[in-house]
Amino acid sequence: MSQHLVLSFIGEDRPGLVGRLSDTIARYHGNWLESRMAHLADKFAGILTVTVPLEHQEALINALRNFEQLGLHVTVEMANQHTASGSTLSLSVVGNDRPGIVKEVSQVLSSLMVNVKELTTTCEPAPMSSDMLFKTDMVLVAPTGLPLSELEAALEKISSDLIVELSVNQFA
Repeated sequence: MSQHLVLSFIGEDRPGLVGRLSDTIARYHGNWLESRMAHLADKFAGILTVTVPLEHQEALINALRNFEQLGLHVTVEMANQHTASGSTLSLSVVGNDRPGIVKEVSQVLSSLMVNVKELTTTCEPAPMSSDMLFKTDMVLVAPTGLPLSELEAALEKISSDLIVELSVNQFA
């Protein structure tokens, strides 16, 4: 029997952190499943899921707490493997950067009971100008029966300068 753990961490970025994390997880017979990691504002941050045999769970959690000595704050949460039901969608939004875009998009999604599974955002200079463009890519789970056209129309009402691309993921 094994337990799913969700780890989140943040700390000073330096070479070898991923190696030390993976070594520690393997030492306690853990299996590294999914992860997202990035260098953000001079910090190394990430989230990952692992499974670990129940007899090694406490030892792994204690070993992960020792990463604080390396300047990496690790938080561990126990989780169950859960799959959301509904249609899996991809959403891409591009527009002139301004405060509140993520808030506005997430409010529309929430009002339609659409769950955000993954969210990536970037800001970069627009080609041909110095204006900043905001871009987001999301993986969503929409409730069964929600017409794609209704979701797209609700998102397009946010602002005329946002480009919204929505598609059904066939692989999920």
